[in-house]
Parts: sequence; structure tokens; C-alpha cells
Amino acid sequence: MSDLLNGLLGTLAYGAVGLVLMTLGFVLVDVATPGKLRDLIWVERNRNAAVLLCSGLLGIGVILTTAIVISDDNLALGLLNTAVYGVIGLALMSLAFVVIDAVTPGSLGEVICTEEGHPGVWVSATAHLVVSVIIAAAIS
Repeated sequence: MSDLLNGLLGTLAYGAVGLVLMTLGFVLVDVATPGKLRDLIWVERNRNAAVLLCSGLLGIGVILTTAIVISDDNLALGLLNTAVYGVIGLALMSLAFVVIDAVTPGSLGEVICTEEGHPGVWVSATAHLVVSVIIAAAIS
């Protein structure tokens, strides 16, 4: 029974760290795009913004899952690894966005807000996923 209780508490703790990091990821994408990300996706049904947000959330999920798996049943160390690597992942994904925006024509933030699908969004989304896989590989 003790193992079950420890497992449930660990799950809740990792879930809380994950929710905080996903919220931070949402805020970072919101800052990078003109207007409110919430409205762009849920009101205006903007696919570009949704693709970029989804790639960031998937990327964080890859990093968090890897950090949890390598925690070796040490909850405190696992939570610390999860938080630290998650923040590093968000920082590097944000940096990738800034670099892509700097080396391509126009504003990537404005491109994301257009109604028409744009291949630049897929480039940025792929960069998010590549950064997360690199971090996951470095963790393990």
C-alpha cells in the first residue's frame, strides 16, 4: 500500500511540475505572437498558432518524460531534473524561435498570426521538436 501511495504522490508532483512548465511554454508562445494566443487558437481557429503551440507542448513532454524516466525512483532528484531540464528546454526553444525569426524575412510572430497556412511555422515547430529531442538525448 505504501508503494501505491508513493507512486500516486510522485505522479501528482510530476504532473504539477509538468503543468507549470506547459503554462510557461504557453506564455512564451503568447509573448512571441502578436495578439492573444488564446484568442488566435480558440476564437480565430488559427492553425499556424496551434501548430507552434503544439510543437512546444510536445517538446516539453519529451523532455519531461525523459527526465522522469532517468530519475531512478528518487522523487526529489527527479522533480529537480524535470524542472531544470524543462526550463532549459523552454529557453532553447525560445532561442530557436528568435534565431529563425532573425535569419528569415519578415516577422515570424506575424506569420504565425496569418490565417493562411505558412511553411515557416512548420520550420519553427520542427526546431522546437529537434531541440527537445537533443535535450532528451543529453539527459539520458
